[in-house]
Amino acid sequence: MNTQEAIISLATPVFFLLIAIEWLIARHRGEVAYRGNDTVASLGLGVMSQIVGVFTKLFTIGIYAWVYNHAALLHLPNDNLLVWAGALLAYDFLYYWLHRAGHEVNILWAAHVVHHQSEQYNLSTALRQTGSGFLLGWLFYLPLAIVGVPVEVFVVVALIDLLYQFWIHTGQIRKLGWFDRVFASPSNHRAHHAVNDRYLDRNYGGILILWDRLFGSFVEEDDRDPPVYGTRSPLRSFNPLWANAEVYWATAQDAWHARRWRDKLQVWLRPPGWRPADVAARFPKAAFEIRRELYNPPIPPHLAWYALAQFAVLLGLAVHFLQLAPVAPLGTLTGYAVYLMVSLCVLGALFDGHRTAPWLEGARLAGTVVFVLARRCWFGVAALPAPWVAMACLLAAVSAAWLCLPRHRPNLS
Repeated sequence: MNTQEAIISLATPVFFLLIAIEWLIARHRGEVAYRGNDTVASLGLGVMSQIVGVFTKLFTIGIYAWVYNHAALLHLPNDNLLVWAGALLAYDFLYYWLHRAGHEVNILWAAHVVHHQSEQYNLSTALRQTGSGFLLGWLFYLPLAIVGVPVEVFVVVALIDLLYQFWIHTGQIRKLGWFDRVFASPSNHRAHHAVNDRYLDRNYGGILILWDRLFGSFVEEDDRDPPVYGTRSPLRSFNPLWANAEVYWATAQDAWHARRWRDKLQVWLRPPGWRPADVAARFPKAAFEIRRELYNPPIPPHLAWYALAQFAVLLGLAVHFLQLAPVAPLGTLTGYAVYLMVSLCVLGALFDGHRTAPWLEGARLAGTVVFVLARRCWFGVAALPAPWVAMACLLAAVSAAWLCLPRHRPNLS
């Protein structure tokens, strides 16, 4: 296990502990900080991002390493405190511009939008990460490689910058005085996530908010205008694959429908929301309404509890997948990844209230049982003992029975 994976493994239990503490504080204050469906969607997208990262890490870090080895002007030492401090400061500066471009260039927004889709703001939102950021995000950090920041320093300072941003995704910490004027903070980042006109596309800083003050993108949270969260084109789904594909698909459709070739290109490079005039006229979209109702499809309570329990199982399997990643063959990892992603999509369909979702979940359970019985093993675990096979089948049978409970209990009064 490398340094980055070790730090993430240590941090993950802390994340969940802080989420539990935030939920308790909000409940004590009489606030609804979490909804089960939204929280599962955010955590599921975080899981999917980690799964994708297993297959793309060599791509992103590999490009950085190649540039460092072949184009670096210097080769800075990795045991100098000033190099580490300078690399962290430079990384945060470059992150500001990547983050800003993610709001100002549509093809970059297509990746970043995932982080903004939640209509609630809590610590689980911090874990809601994209699965496609690896496609272009690496471009913004190549100056560090050219200057000569070693690969191991780059990897660690990137992780530090990311981990810092976890705690600022909370609504339970109010304004912090002088701290808000220098650093990214909960108050500053709440404004960043808001869709109100006052706050839209502001406060991009990862650790330092000074970048926003320097480059004119800072706005202060105003208690008279409480932040409203989500996106101006709401997702209205808990499907993690659709969350990642939504803006890519909408942009591709606009590019297809555009009559001019210039517009077919511009729709990817212009700010989010820009559409060619002919496309907007033929395929109008509903106007943005800030007072819209939260997306919260009603589903039977027993189904909601079932989906939460299954998600807990999937979290455990995702941890197992990440532990296998350094040693398992590519075929095993690919099959495991597909299983986990399909499972997350089916749970999303349950929370969306799709009529076919219980049938899809039944098929997923049946497929799991067939796989275990036929192979007598699980991904990366050879020759499962007979008691384990029996237990897996029993758990699937109990799950299926719970899934098939009546949707409405009879009124006995």
